[in-house]
Amino acid sequence: MYRFNPHTLSYERVEATWRDRLRRAVTTVLPGVVAGVGVAFAVGSWLGSPQERMLRADVRECHHALEVLNRDMDRAEKVLADIEERDSTVYRTIFGAKPVPEERRRTTGGDYSRWEGRASSSLIVGTMQRVEELEQRLYAQSLSLDEIHRMAGTKKERMAHMPAIMPISKVNCRMVSGYGMRYHPILHYRRMHTGVDLSAQPGTPVHATADGRVTTAGRGAGLGGYGVCVVVDHGYGFKTLYAHLQDVKVREGEKVKRGTVVGTVGRTGLSQGYHLHYEVIQNGQKVNPVYYFFNDLTPEEYDEVLEASYAENQCLS
Repeated sequence: MYRFNPHTLSYERVEATWRDRLRRAVTTVLPGVVAGVGVAFAVGSWLGSPQERMLRADVRECHHALEVLNRDMDRAEKVLADIEERDSTVYRTIFGAKPVPEERRRTTGGDYSRWEGRASSSLIVGTMQRVEELEQRLYAQSLSLDEIHRMAGTKKERMAHMPAIMPISKVNCRMVSGYGMRYHPILHYRRMHTGVDLSAQPGTPVHATADGRVTTAGRGAGLGGYGVCVVVDHGYGFKTLYAHLQDVKVREGEKVKRGTVVGTVGRTGLSQGYHLHYEVIQNGQKVNPVYYFFNDLTPEEYDEVLEASYAENQCLS
C-alpha cells in the first residue's frame, strides 16, 4: 500500500494495519454476500425448497384424485338413482309395498368444522358429504332389496291375499259408477267416490276378492252411510269393503278364501237402487278397485270396465 507525501512529492510505502485489511475485506466481500443472499432468497421464494416442492406436488395430486373421485361418484349416483326408481315403481309395486321413505335415504350430516379455513375446504367437504350420502343411499337400497327378497319368497301367499277378481260375477252386474269425483244422489253435491258401484239384482251373491279375515260383518262403527257391510283384512296392507248389502253370510273373525260369498246385493244405508259399493284399501289409502279386476276379465272386457269407470256420472251411493 502506498501513500503520496506532499512534502517530499513522492509515494511512500505504508504498512497496512489489521483494521485496514479488515475494512478492505468487508467492503470487497460484503456486496457479493448480500447479492448472493438476495438471489438465493428470490430463487427460494419462487421455486421453494425441495420439501415445499414435494408438498405442492402432493397437493396437486390430491386435488386431481378428488376430482376423479367426484366424476366417478357422478356415474355411481346415476346408476343408483335408476335402481331406486325401479325399486319404487316396479319391484315394490309388484308386491304392493310402499316405496322406501326419502328420509331413510338421507344422511343427518357430519361435523366438518376441522376443514374450515383451508384452501381446499370446499372440495374436501363437498366430496365427504357426497360419499356419506352415497353410503346411506346404498344402505337403504340394500335393506329394500332384502325386503323384496323376503316378499318374493312369499309371492304365492301374497298373491292369494291380493284382491284380484270382481266381487260380483261379471255376467251378473254392470259398472254404473267409478272411482273419483261424483255427484251423490241423496246428499246432492259432488264428492269423492272412493270405490265403484256395481248394479245387480237384489240378493245377487257378493264374493270376497282375496283370502283374508273378516273384521266387520253388519253395520260397523263409523260405517253408517254404508249400511250393512263387510270388511275383510287380507294382510300385506290390503283391505276390501263391500257396502249396502241386503244381508251378510260371514261373521267377524272368520277366515275367508277368494270367491267366498260374504253377502248379497242390497240397498241399505245412503244408496239409490240395488247395487254393491266396493272399495280396495291399500296401506290405509283407498285406491281405484278397477286396477284389481285382472284375474277374471279378458283384456277386452277389462278395457270396457275401465272405460265405464272413468265416465263422469252420478254414483248410487
